[in-house]
Amino acid sequence: MTSQLLALGFDAEDPGQLARFYAAALGWDVDDGDRPTIALVPTDGTTFRLVFRPGAEPKRGQNRLHLDLTTATVDDQQSTVDQLVAIGGRHIDIGQRPDELHVVLADPEGNELCIIEPQNRFLADCDRLGSITCDGSRAVGCFWSAALGWPLVWDQDEETAVRAPDGRGPMITWGGPPVAPKAGRNRLHLEIAPTDAADVDAEVQRLVSLGATDTGARTDAWLVLVDPDDNEFWVRTSG
Repeated sequence: MTSQLLALGFDAEDPGQLARFYAAALGWDVDDGDRPTIALVPTDGTTFRLVFRPGAEPKRGQNRLHLDLTTATVDDQQSTVDQLVAIGGRHIDIGQRPDELHVVLADPEGNELCIIEPQNRFLADCDRLGSITCDGSRAVGCFWSAALGWPLVWDQDEETAVRAPDGRGPMITWGGPPVAPKAGRNRLHLEIAPTDAADVDAEVQRLVSLGATDTGARTDAWLVLVDPDDNEFWVRTSG
């Protein structure tokens, strides 16, 4: 048994505004049929959604997860930056060097994202959403590879990356040590569901055996676990 990735969830102050920002950034469609939750439906090879829900805690420090967006040309990179700044993004400094070619922005709620230079070879065959980029250890990369059944497509110098077995959609990457201290609940989290919907308990036990911890938090449809680096993720139990 494995789990399937359903969504990357965002805790948002204004789900509608944030969803519209990322819809413009990615060229994905907005599905607001389940308000106050708003989802983005992919228009490329991505097999999961972005989901925006109210309930963001005050932002404290740099997020452990952010999106990397690819670009095709230098002009595409610049026009993407200009477009996102015009709709609420802003330039930020997170310690990037002057010689680095990617552009670091914050979305309207301060969440970091990177607009990657067209020369980047690592994400060269990815669509606009190139990567969910995470601050994390090699152990957590191996955990997610086993949890999702996605192969490790990069495993060097404590850095890891996984991608769907069919080679489509974005990568999920972990940058290795040092892992930044966690400051409160993550604003971004992965949402998964067992491939066998009838056997949630067995899948939770498997995830725990791989290194997850059950936090005991429950809703009608979700369980909240944390991975080996203490990042929250949600496991769907119904629906």
